[in-house]
Amino acid sequence: MFLSSVFSIEPIRTILIPIVADKTGPFLKGKPDSKPYIHVNHYEKEIQMGNTRQVVVGGVKIGGGAPIAIQSMSTFSPLDTDAAAAQIQALHQAGADIIRVAVPDKKAAEALGALRAKVNVPLVADIHFDYRLALTAMEQGIDALRINPGNIGKRENVVKVVDMAKEKHIPIRIGINAGSLPEDILAAHGGHPTAEGMVEGALSHVRILEAEGFYDIVISVKSSDVPMMVKANRLLSEKVDYPLHLGVTEAGTLYRGTVKSAIGIGSLLLDSIGDTIRVSLTDDPMKEVKAAKEILSSVGMQQYGPVLISCPTCGRTQVNLIEMAKVVEEKISHFKKPIKVAVMGCAVNGPGEAREADFGIAGGKGSGLVFRKGKILRSVPEDQLIDALMDEIRAYEEGK
Repeated sequence: MFLSSVFSIEPIRTILIPIVADKTGPFLKGKPDSKPYIHVNHYEKEIQMGNTRQVVVGGVKIGGGAPIAIQSMSTFSPLDTDAAAAQIQALHQAGADIIRVAVPDKKAAEALGALRAKVNVPLVADIHFDYRLALTAMEQGIDALRINPGNIGKRENVVKVVDMAKEKHIPIRIGINAGSLPEDILAAHGGHPTAEGMVEGALSHVRILEAEGFYDIVISVKSSDVPMMVKANRLLSEKVDYPLHLGVTEAGTLYRGTVKSAIGIGSLLLDSIGDTIRVSLTDDPMKEVKAAKEILSSVGMQQYGPVLISCPTCGRTQVNLIEMAKVVEEKISHFKKPIKVAVMGCAVNGPGEAREADFGIAGGKGSGLVFRKGKILRSVPEDQLIDALMDEIRAYEEGK
């Protein structure tokens, strides 16, 4: 059943916009001559990339030119208040701006007040189907909701949630996952998830909120399939000016999940699409935050302290470069200034190849070079290279 048919809504002035689809893609499979359309109301209009509306989640600005906000999710129930609070604070200290918590039942919703009192981080309540949980979460002081209004029953239920959200200035994130699209949308798109179907699902929920005069909206369209996720967000960014939350859902374990997330999230950010991100890993959420920071740093949007540059090993390398790079990476993590630090394996080419680095070392046989901005400062014995590099960085950090 199409989501807008859950209850009757008088549409705000609507137009029809054709979806431009790749004829080789799954959306037009079996329908090469069709021109699919979706209803789009007056708010879903052509916009400039990166020019999104701004919403505020517990003091954190999202969209409208604000810095990209990093999100993660607690692995603890709100009922386990002390453990959840400790983890949330640790995630915040690691760099997470907003934390989502699962709220599966009434007891969890009622525990949010105690959790809210223990942390100074914006919290998002993740709720499915039961509008009463959303009401309780807002009464308990939550900063935002992740809920799809088409899934909570009658229009009067939506009105209750929207009215309280308006009163308390609580944004709502609409979250569409490729794996949970409704049957009618799947049937309309060849029986399986597509980027176009994900966008259609998102817009159906958007229209429900807009019909109630609610516009503090963030949207996410996620898939474990990276090309689908990227295409869906590109399509959506052309149709709405709401902030977009980016992520590759169910990305996998640390190595694979980080690679998939970096490709999906990074490619969109480089196109000026996206306002907040989460790296979803089957691992410690602290690693999600670290990966998210690395993505933002790699695309040149934000830098969190020093960045390591290191070359691959080759036949010219005469030092244990792999171990040296690992040690340097750990040591520079304690510095704050946004500098580039190079660890190079060849004293002949290293300083020149890493001339853009603020500081660096290049190994040689028994000794190596310490350099700054490509200029050699001095030669030191191999076993003193890392200490000499740290001395230079420490002096810079302290303003000496």
